[in-house]
Amino acid sequence: MNDEQLLRYSRHILLDEIGIEGQDKLLSSHVLVVGAGGLGSPVALYLGSAGVGRITIVDHDRVDATNLQRQIAHNVARIGAFKAESAAQAVAAINPDARVIPVMQRADEALLDQLVPAADLVLDCTDNFATRHAINRACVRHGKPLVSGAAIRFDGQVSVYDPRSTQSPCYACVFPESDLFEETRCATMGVFAPLVGIVGTVQAAEALKLLCGVGQALTGRLLMLDGRTMEWSEMKLARNIACTVCGTPTPTPTPTPTITTTAD
Repeated sequence: MNDEQLLRYSRHILLDEIGIEGQDKLLSSHVLVVGAGGLGSPVALYLGSAGVGRITIVDHDRVDATNLQRQIAHNVARIGAFKAESAAQAVAAINPDARVIPVMQRADEALLDQLVPAADLVLDCTDNFATRHAINRACVRHGKPLVSGAAIRFDGQVSVYDPRSTQSPCYACVFPESDLFEETRCATMGVFAPLVGIVGTVQAAEALKLLCGVGQALTGRLLMLDGRTMEWSEMKLARNIACTVCGTPTPTPTPTPTITTTAD
């Protein structure tokens, strides 16, 4: 780190748990953020301001006036711009140290298989189950920790799914693809503006902890927030050995060889 960086990140460096070594880890880290909306906005801003060296942001959507109630990385001047590019500009305005790579594509299986292996950690800041499951499958395939957040109406949740741990469930263990969950969207159900900021900030905190190796991650725990009463609750999560994504496959029985006898 140069003198300017030592000054910029001095409040992190003063923390015994982070220090210069931890800050160096952040500066050399590469994080993949999928989604640059309500959750992705605080995630990108906090990771960038904290000094994460490289941030890839994936979002194919454009900024709309209805986003500005809660998606704090965007502004009126960037209505119509791609959210990934808008978020990259917002991070650059805070910290030019961070290299932000905007990807204006839908996060499908092919793109995720290209981007996930190059990242140290992935943050799911999306708003639909299909994409969440695609991200989870890619993280399991490539052994990358996943910080997942969700927020709708006044309800939020955050967890960490880490395939590097044999005890950690994956997202599909908790929300199996075969189950019919109600798909709720902000456009039809609404969302309390600060809620996405709270959840996204917790996601950023979990990501920074994982990158620095600080504290205890939310692995194996689902943290839930009721914004009406501002009460947090926690649910313990167990790995499902029968999970179709991370479970132990049932071995295929070896067929008994057929013995052929030849008559004399």
